[in-house]
Amino acid sequence: MRSLRWKIAGHVLALVATVLLGGLLSATLVRLAPGFDTDERELDPHLSAESVQALRDARHQDHNVFRFYFSYMKRAMTGDLGTSLALGQPVRTLLRDRAPLTLRLLAIGLALAWLLTLTLALSAAWLRLSVFDTLTTAASGTFLCIPAAVLALLSVFWNAPGALAIALIVFPHTYRYARNLLVKAYSRPHIITARAKGLGEARILFWHVVPVVTPQLLAVAGVSVSMAVGAAIPVEALCGLAGIGQLAWQAALARDLPLLVNITVLVTLVTLLANSSADVIGHVVRSQEV
Repeated sequence: MRSLRWKIAGHVLALVATVLLGGLLSATLVRLAPGFDTDERELDPHLSAESVQALRDARHQDHNVFRFYFSYMKRAMTGDLGTSLALGQPVRTLLRDRAPLTLRLLAIGLALAWLLTLTLALSAAWLRLSVFDTLTTAASGTFLCIPAAVLALLSVFWNAPGALAIALIVFPHTYRYARNLLVKAYSRPHIITARAKGLGEARILFWHVVPVVTPQLLAVAGVSVSMAVGAAIPVEALCGLAGIGQLAWQAALARDLPLLVNITVLVTLVTLLANSSADVIGHVVRSQEV
């Protein structure tokens, strides 16, 4: 129990430090990006000299990245995440309105990816047919070679849901690892003996295989969340889905510093929480086995 508390405390400290550093690095990279000081609205001939100067003054306060980030952290403590320069709306409102669609997209995409992964991996471990193994390996390798943007465009052409594109992006990364784990587990001597004695496949799976592969699969599940979050950006941008991924794309094009920093912090937080949760749950499972 004490080791678990220390592990959770270590994850919390690492999470806080990584989120803070990730936000600072995001602000620095955006500040150093070419064209940061420019604003397309300055080219509008209908604007007066005062309006153009006001636009420049609005960006001038972001020139010192450390001053900007310190001010941002101070405001964030009170719940104020700033205002988007490109959209002119509070960042907190933008994230709140778009988060449900992205969360639903990620949940369905990950569920489909893992359903396909476990179905094919278990079938490969049970059947042990070289033809089936070759076909599934070739399919996963094919999807692994297709860029995420191409899968997103294909989902638009075929009128398929964006969650399916995310599932096909995540699937090839999880299938080979899950397949190797299950094949190795079913090759253990005591499982071969149990099969030879006629023990049911369901009993073998839940009593002998699942406890062995669960910690490793949990680790892969945590990593798959970060894969899905990364895939959501091109999928939402190309499929016209008004989620946080599309918002991140728009913010990057507009060099919207307040919006980009908040999205970076949010993505970093979600990724670290998923990985840390998988690690802690895996630690609990391993300690119960001992």
